[in-house]
Amino acid sequence: MRATVLYGPRDVRVEDRAKPNIQKPTDAIIRLAAACVCGSDLWPYRGTDVVTQPTPMGHEYVGGVDEIGSEVTELKVGDFVVGSFFASDNTCEICQAGYQTSCIHREGVSGAQSEFMRVPLADGTLVATPAMPEADKIPSLLAASDVLGTGWFGAVAAEVGPGKTVAVVGDGAVGLLAVLAAQQLGAERIIAMSRHKDRQRLATEFGATDIVVERGDEGVAKIKELTGGLGAHSVIEAVGTQESMMQAIRATRPGGHVGYVGVAHDVSLDGLELFFSHVHLHGGPAPVRDYLPRLIDLILRGEINPGKVFDLELPLDEAAEAYRVMDERRAIKVLLRP
Repeated sequence: MRATVLYGPRDVRVEDRAKPNIQKPTDAIIRLAAACVCGSDLWPYRGTDVVTQPTPMGHEYVGGVDEIGSEVTELKVGDFVVGSFFASDNTCEICQAGYQTSCIHREGVSGAQSEFMRVPLADGTLVATPAMPEADKIPSLLAASDVLGTGWFGAVAAEVGPGKTVAVVGDGAVGLLAVLAAQQLGAERIIAMSRHKDRQRLATEFGATDIVVERGDEGVAKIKELTGGLGAHSVIEAVGTQESMMQAIRATRPGGHVGYVGVAHDVSLDGLELFFSHVHLHGGPAPVRDYLPRLIDLILRGEINPGKVFDLELPLDEAAEAYRVMDERRAIKVLLRP
């Protein structure tokens, strides 16, 4: 099969590899219908996260079940499925509390930028659609496997709800879909922080009522200006840098909530500032599996179209170009077709 492999900083290759096989009786093998490049894939691509050996890439996926292990009972060959970037049993006490990405049997999922992939703990990780989806729904279902679910968790963690003013720090796919999630959860006002016209347009389409182009302290000041000097009730941090985290915390009113879902890199918090802020912090790797049934239903009923974050589609063999255009911010998110 063809598969995308990262050899080192900015060294992406698509090469022939052995098709994965069933390793445990709880595994499934998926024939990919679509995959994509994630913003978090850019950390190792840029060399920020060190890669010490050739590494199969990709953790966002949709496709058909090609094989199942002997203990898989909830799925059958031919099912069209959406999965999460962590495998979970979906039955342990932590999963039942809604935190499948901290499942006591958690396993990482990788190798989705390929023609086939192995998914561990298939019964707990994969959600089958009621029928084979129409082709135009596949990008949105692919978004549900990570960026939509992550943006949704950011909104939930930030306690978004009716009557709330929400600010979103970050205008990548996760930030844009956090805007969509905030709109779906009933936010009264949604402030998207973005300085890119194409992303501003999409944020507005997803439900943003205001756009703030300033960053850092200037961005915080603008949020406070828009909220009577108080700050937003809910702020979603969708970047993962020191600047974005502090911008989120400082833009939140006392008693407000920050939902942080950007993968943190070199982020440290001043304990005394946090102490006097009276801001709630909650976040981490999104329990996408918890939201998948609801998100799939919203997509199939046509109530949301998160697939609009894919503004470029390329064949799998052009994965290296997909990484380049995302690294250079020439695309919001690139869909790959195996």
